[in-house]
Amino acid sequence: MKLSIVIPILNEEDNLPILRERLEKVMLDGQFDYEIIIVDDGSIDQSPQLTCAWIQDNPKVTLLQLSRNFGHQPAITAGLKETTGDAVVIMDADLQDPPQVILEMVQKWREGYRVVLAERLSRKEIGLRRLVIEGFYKFFEFISDFPVKIKSGVFGLMDRVVVDHLLSFPEQNRFIPGLRSWIGFSTTSVHYMREARAKGAPKQSIRRLIKYGIDATFSFSYKPLRMSFFMGLFISAICFIYGIILLVKRLLNIDVVPGFTTIAIAVLFLSGVLLISNGIIGEYLARIYDEVKKRPLYIVARKMSRKENQKELNIQEYSSRLNP
Repeated sequence: MKLSIVIPILNEEDNLPILRERLEKVMLDGQFDYEIIIVDDGSIDQSPQLTCAWIQDNPKVTLLQLSRNFGHQPAITAGLKETTGDAVVIMDADLQDPPQVILEMVQKWREGYRVVLAERLSRKEIGLRRLVIEGFYKFFEFISDFPVKIKSGVFGLMDRVVVDHLLSFPEQNRFIPGLRSWIGFSTTSVHYMREARAKGAPKQSIRRLIKYGIDATFSFSYKPLRMSFFMGLFISAICFIYGIILLVKRLLNIDVVPGFTTIAIAVLFLSGVLLISNGIIGEYLARIYDEVKKRPLYIVARKMSRKENQKELNIQEYSSRLNP
């Protein structure tokens, strides 16, 4: 077999030496052919230089440099497109996802499973970040139209067949755990304790995590639209009943109080509901707009690799032509 490992990075100069040591040890223990695709998503530190030094020592490593920061999911997609292995593992460079789990996933793949998820038993995050993540998990489990094991994240293994299907999807707002589940095929899980980040601060800000959650919600659920529709029906029914009560009281001259309190409350309440509904519709329309534009998901600036019989790096510049 040949195993491909895709690792998106963004300013991971502190973690790359540790990742290199631990990952190569795991690959040596596995005793199979492999390739490592590092996707630099616009780093401004020494991450590209450290990766080039890694390539000089290990020709099985390839570096893709994107022209700017396109985001976590597009970077993973760029790496997937470059893979040639029979199975593909996606993992982050911060070592919260331990490389040792790869051997367990490969064993499950050899047993015949096409998708192997790495499910976390615990997290090391604390504070607001953890509250946002845990809150999203619970919300997505409720809102999703079909089961997605969201706690596995992107860390996992996919068979070549699954990867090829995933790459055939043209959508712009990607949520890879959801796409992986939507494709189907035989799936199993391995469990692990999520470690603390090796060094440095998380590169995914709270704002990016929230955007990631919004993309997941509106890409894999129509429930917000249905909820706004049923909310409108419910409020319309309440207002209709209330209107009949007011009409009857007016005809019978019972507790008729002059003023605009009732009208003001009703108008403000209904206006709020309309704004929420329009906002939900707007989120879906924005995603339709992104799909219609058909812009590339990412742009590769250069690719760096080395063959075993070469000493110099092979650098392919893509500044003068479209992505291959």
